[in-house]
Amino acid sequence: MKFLVCVSREGYGDFSTSDLTLGRLYEATAPEDEHGTVRVIDDSGEDYLYPAKLFEAVEVQTSTAERLHDMLTV
Repeated sequence: MKFLVCVSREGYGDFSTSDLTLGRLYEATAPEDEHGTVRVIDDSGEDYLYPAKLFEAVEVQTSTAERLHDMLTV
């Protein structure tokens, strides 16, 4: 499991203001692709592609990752 923190919404328009929260932790459901996008479960509870530049990766222990996954996918 990979977790990301939203560090920017710049250049993504109004769409991101209701679906991404700055400083919030998100779970990536797929690694960054060749187009520079990453699929994350956003504030709507659905997974969407976003520019990877909007996020920074966060390293967490396996046990913490499992707990975060359970919390974020409820």
